[in-house]
Amino acid sequence: MKLSINDIEKFFEKVALQKATGASVYFLGIGGIGMSAIARYFLSKGLKVSGYDKTETPLTKRLVEEGMNIHYEDSIDLIDKEADVVVYTPAVPKEHQEYNYLLDHGFLILKRSEVLGFITKQSFNICIAGTHGKTTTSSMIAHILTSSGYGCNAFLGGVTGNYETNFLSSSNNVSVVEADEYDRSFLKLSPDIAVITSMDPDHLDIYGSKENFTDAFIEFSSKVKSGGYLLSKKGLERSADLLCANSKTYSIDDQSSNVFVKNLNIENGSYHFDVVLDGNLMEGFTLNMGGMHNVENATVSIAVAKLLKIQDHKIRSAVSSFKGVKRRFEYILKREDLVMIDDYAHHPQELEALLNSAKKLFPQKRCLIIFQPHLYSRTRDFAAGFSKALNIADEIWLLPIYPAREVPIIGVTSEMILKNIPNNKAKCCNKEEVLNLLEAKTDFDVLITAGAGDIDALVSPIKNILAN
Repeated sequence: MKLSINDIEKFFEKVALQKATGASVYFLGIGGIGMSAIARYFLSKGLKVSGYDKTETPLTKRLVEEGMNIHYEDSIDLIDKEADVVVYTPAVPKEHQEYNYLLDHGFLILKRSEVLGFITKQSFNICIAGTHGKTTTSSMIAHILTSSGYGCNAFLGGVTGNYETNFLSSSNNVSVVEADEYDRSFLKLSPDIAVITSMDPDHLDIYGSKENFTDAFIEFSSKVKSGGYLLSKKGLERSADLLCANSKTYSIDDQSSNVFVKNLNIENGSYHFDVVLDGNLMEGFTLNMGGMHNVENATVSIAVAKLLKIQDHKIRSAVSSFKGVKRRFEYILKREDLVMIDDYAHHPQELEALLNSAKKLFPQKRCLIIFQPHLYSRTRDFAAGFSKALNIADEIWLLPIYPAREVPIIGVTSEMILKNIPNNKAKCCNKEEVLNLLEAKTDFDVLITAGAGDIDALVSPIKNILAN
């Protein structure tokens, strides 16, 4: 039976208590990383879950194996017409037949952000926001809570190495949520503990200006419930404007922060460090994943765990056993003579952090990065920043722009980035040319693939070339 907007809060209360068995939810765009996490949540609560996506992927195959009914044809005949609720992604085009049928026939259609808003009204919530770092930080916090026995329901924007999924379930009514700033989605959430990792401008096609973008983060900070906590990275621009009575800052090295790192050293690609939290020293942490920025993510994750009163030895054990997130400084090959890293980096600051970390971990090695720009608007808005960040590498190969939800913008191509990089360091090429070039190339020691589009389809072919 289709729900009305007046019934929806009671519906989510029943779902949270696992008393909505027999109900069904239909997804338009079920294969998205954020959408699939919510689909898995409903399935874990005993609901019938089905949906449409444009193409079959390894993720949608997994969802089918877990018990969801998914099709890849835009067909009114394939809709679950008994669905109580429909969840859709704005990436579904407005001329989509199924979308228009559901709209015209009175189905309750909710955005992913609205669904997360209803879910978090029923639970204690840890919400992690930021232009960069939110997926790794969310996954790390979820891992600490899970492996320590505390437990949580986690809605993640990536696939964790420890659990091979983007959703974790628990009987403990605590939610760890990656708070997405796109389309102001995170303003629907109700955090008990909020984290802000960064506020570097992005999505200017949505926000229009840097000020509007940072205003949204200020508003997000005001959403923290009374008595809750906000943890923000030390030195954020406009940090003085953040709106939460119980605020703490964290840093990798600034000892004026509430939480900071001491005695950091690198050994065999792992980081060993201590953490000072409100003047108290916690010793003996090991992080077995690359990236100095991930030490920073670990620092705030440790602070969140301490706010939840998880025992120190359990936090220490969880951090050392954390396997990272797929496509977040993920080692594809790690040999003495050759390293391959794959990363989701798609913003200048993310590329800068990625390349600086690789250079620090492998200081004597020559680095080649293959980068796929994501979105025409982002390339246009940050072309100079991309050029500056990529210039850290010894050699740069630029793929064509991945359009995602956008149509081409006249004059915006990867050459906008190329023109501000010295000619002897960079070139533009397509995927086929990349593979052909690598067959004959040997003058690099570290190869990085980076981008948020479909560059991950090159990872296996490149690994096969390098392995041979």
